[in-house]
Amino acid sequence: MDVSQYLEIFIDETKEHLQTLSDQLMILETEPDNMETINEIFRAAHSLKGMAGTMGYKRMQRLTHDMENVFQEIRSGNMKVQPELIDVLFRGLDALEGYLANILESADEGTEDNEEIINTLNSIADKAKGGTGEVPAPTPTAAPSDDKSAASDGNKAKYENIRISDYEKATFEKAKEENLNILGITVYLQDSCILKAARAFLVFKCLEELGEVMKAEPNVQDIEDEKFDYDFSLVYFTKESAEKVKAAIENVSEIKEAVVGTFKVQLEGAEEAAHEESAQTEEKESKPVTKTEDKPKTQAAAATQKKPEKKAAASKAKPAIGRTVRVDIEKLDVLMNLVSELIIAKNGLVSSSATNEHRNDNGFNEQIEYLESVTTNLHESVMKVRMVPIESVLNRFPRMVRDLSKKLDKKMELHMTGEETELDRTVIDEIGDPLQHLIRNAADHGLESNEERIALGKPEVGNIFLDAYQDGNNVIIEVRDDGAGINVDKVRQKALDRGTITSEQAELMSDKEIVDLLFRPSFSTSEKITDISGRGVGLDVVKTKIEGLGGNIECKSALGEGSSFIIRLPLTLAIIQALMVELGTEKYAIPLGNIEMIEDIPLEDIKHVQTKEVINLRGNVIPLIRLDNLLDVEPVENEEESLTVVIVRKGDKQAGLVVDNLIGQQEIVIKSIGNYINCSKMIGGATILGNGEIALILEVNALV
Repeated sequence: MDVSQYLEIFIDETKEHLQTLSDQLMILETEPDNMETINEIFRAAHSLKGMAGTMGYKRMQRLTHDMENVFQEIRSGNMKVQPELIDVLFRGLDALEGYLANILESADEGTEDNEEIINTLNSIADKAKGGTGEVPAPTPTAAPSDDKSAASDGNKAKYENIRISDYEKATFEKAKEENLNILGITVYLQDSCILKAARAFLVFKCLEELGEVMKAEPNVQDIEDEKFDYDFSLVYFTKESAEKVKAAIENVSEIKEAVVGTFKVQLEGAEEAAHEESAQTEEKESKPVTKTEDKPKTQAAAATQKKPEKKAAASKAKPAIGRTVRVDIEKLDVLMNLVSELIIAKNGLVSSSATNEHRNDNGFNEQIEYLESVTTNLHESVMKVRMVPIESVLNRFPRMVRDLSKKLDKKMELHMTGEETELDRTVIDEIGDPLQHLIRNAADHGLESNEERIALGKPEVGNIFLDAYQDGNNVIIEVRDDGAGINVDKVRQKALDRGTITSEQAELMSDKEIVDLLFRPSFSTSEKITDISGRGVGLDVVKTKIEGLGGNIECKSALGEGSSFIIRLPLTLAIIQALMVELGTEKYAIPLGNIEMIEDIPLEDIKHVQTKEVINLRGNVIPLIRLDNLLDVEPVENEEESLTVVIVRKGDKQAGLVVDNLIGQQEIVIKSIGNYINCSKMIGGATILGNGEIALILEVNALV
């Protein structure tokens, strides 16, 4: 069987499990006695181990198995969580992420064994054992061979060799009281079977529907690790007949034969049995959700005792799981393009309906209104499908701040709000790196050292805040800290030393304009270069990336109180509401999200400040931008005594765009124009109008 068909599923689910490990390890560091967190980490490591084993990634499987062993000792009460252990586990997590990165690049995990991490984990586990009972270790392979030798070649009913402990005997007596059939099963796989553990998992899955698997031999651990020959045996409780159970098992592909008969209880040492039962119970807890029958997982954990309360919880969770599905983003892009074309067609019909021929045709107009309603609802539905909670980006930052805290030797905490805020998937994919730059800057530049904070009367632990929330058609992401703030004089002097500004400009520039110099390419105030900052790469990259997404960024700072970087992003990059305007004979679109108001300004109200045109609008001085001059549009003769001005906003800045005529609001589809025109910073794209004309979309963030 070719396992490459499962690679995408494996990658997606591995990312989820690694994120779970990261989140739970962060909690464990502050709450070392939190058993719920310990169990969650154990389950995630166990699931990863099974998935990696099935896909043939042995190094990944080995590392997760050793992590799992350590957490079994913690769960058993043989050891406590120590800071040194957390550090080792985070190193193990980094190694797993390294394996995943290699798999993403080449479908192979690489050749790094990470022996140092594995040896450290094994050493910690060995110290904790102290001669007490423990879960089966990954190294012994005797279990399968012992089982093999326990039965003669002529005896196909190998289940007869399974021993039951006194601890398990009560369960069998209860099954008899409930008139359940207690069956022994030995399953033989075909010699040509490649994924033995996967076939075992499918057997357990079909048996779950008919009853309960109580015990397995070889044990669950070995079956999952494929440490068995081509057969395994089970003890099974069911109300069904042996013939029906046999038929169900043999219906699974690559099963040679199933030997099913009545199981006769044979007792063994209670200590050994309890040890086996414990291993199986843990396997049951760690069984992950499966979405398809042939998924690349080896959760033979179905072969365990099912506790009633756990079964109820699982059944309650099923409906929610079944209502979600993974969809390739390229398929959503195709769907969005089709919706875009539908909207263009709708705009064409609307334009056609405005002609004299159809103006009085009520039936035609009603159909146009209906089509408009349908396309609007379809667009909204597609957009909702593409929307992803920003949590998928933010959840990696707590770990990053933890590492920065240790590397910089500064005590700091990250506080996040608004993780449920949703953004278009296209934006989500691009926003991670800019946010990472801002958080690293806040940790390195923003927060003072522990000693400085104490001397200044501040709490020793510095705070970094990451807030996300929706504001109209935009999403606001704010990264702020309670550190030293930006020293404007230092930035001004640095700019003078580098020749970025002249001394005359420095005197005239406001504090905000000086702070904005930080967004210039290769501009850094750091005194020394580290692997965290100081190379002059950061804020200019952040600004470029965010403006490329149709957003903008601004910085606010108060010396001694902290800094705040505010990012505004559009909800979507594909279809927007816009105001259509005319400049001369050309049509342009201004995104509605940037527009504050539209004003009719008398010519005599236009003033000049430093040779630039401004207007005083209700106490606010707003600069005017003559778009016809800026875009080199042929002006039209205008004898009117007033100007039509569209007031737009970018953060705290306002500007008035002078247009010749207003056409009206319209839903437009943004099309990329590539390298066809040179002033691409002022033009954010193009759109096709209803009559087939092309209108350019103005990039307000570049104009203001």
